[in-house]
Amino acid sequence: MATIIGGIGSSHAPTIGVAYDRGQQADPNWAPLFTGYEPARAWLDEIKPDIFLVVYNDHANQFFFNAWPTFALGVGETHRQADEGWGLRPLPDLPGHPEFARHLARSLVEQEFDPTICQEMKVDHGVLSFLPLLTDTDWKVPVVPLAVNVIQHPIPSAKRLWKLGKAIRQAVESFPQDKKIVVFGTGGLTHQLHGTQFGQKNEAWDNEFMDRLEANPEPLSEISLQEYMERGGTEGVEMIMWLAMRAALGPTVKRVHRSYTAPFTTGYGLLALAS
Repeated sequence: MATIIGGIGSSHAPTIGVAYDRGQQADPNWAPLFTGYEPARAWLDEIKPDIFLVVYNDHANQFFFNAWPTFALGVGETHRQADEGWGLRPLPDLPGHPEFARHLARSLVEQEFDPTICQEMKVDHGVLSFLPLLTDTDWKVPVVPLAVNVIQHPIPSAKRLWKLGKAIRQAVESFPQDKKIVVFGTGGLTHQLHGTQFGQKNEAWDNEFMDRLEANPEPLSEISLQEYMERGGTEGVEMIMWLAMRAALGPTVKRVHRSYTAPFTTGYGLLALAS
């Protein structure tokens, strides 16, 4: 039987990848973020997961507004890097795990989730901005990407993401191979990238969210999308993807590491939990 051995909630942003590629890890603005990931990376090196399952959102690189699935699952052998408009980064494409991904697809459908099954899935900064901070970029651990629509309304509710996490846990526990899996929930934290509230962030809400996610997470799934956006900016609704990670871990977790910094227009958070 496969086992979920931990979960990581992480912000994603294209600027993280830019700073990483430019070698700005010691820049005063960026150093708190990069050093904040080091304990989580050491933990992953210690527990040696076999698969990363990443719940994230695409940013009009795999999908577009003419056809945007609510949930989409990459089941291919390889997940190519998306060109987000400024050329490919100096990173190899990600290895997939088709056997587990197809099992996950079948299990989710049986549990009344109906992901679009993608034989080819390009991944963008929703995965690749933070992943080099947590593991070597020769990508020894295969990745199964599960994309969630938090871009084009109607988008799934926080409660739906909570239920998705529970469905993920059931799928993992029914996978017959002895695999150790770490589930990621990515996005946010608070940010607003357009309109009169451009640049809005809410550091107090970011930290309250991480507090509650660790200690008493399920009530976060009862919060409306409207409230998520009012408190954290329109794009801050990405935070609901962390709920899928947390629900997949079960009721009891142990904090491994947490960090937070907000030097620019986005609250960058990281929460690593052992299950």
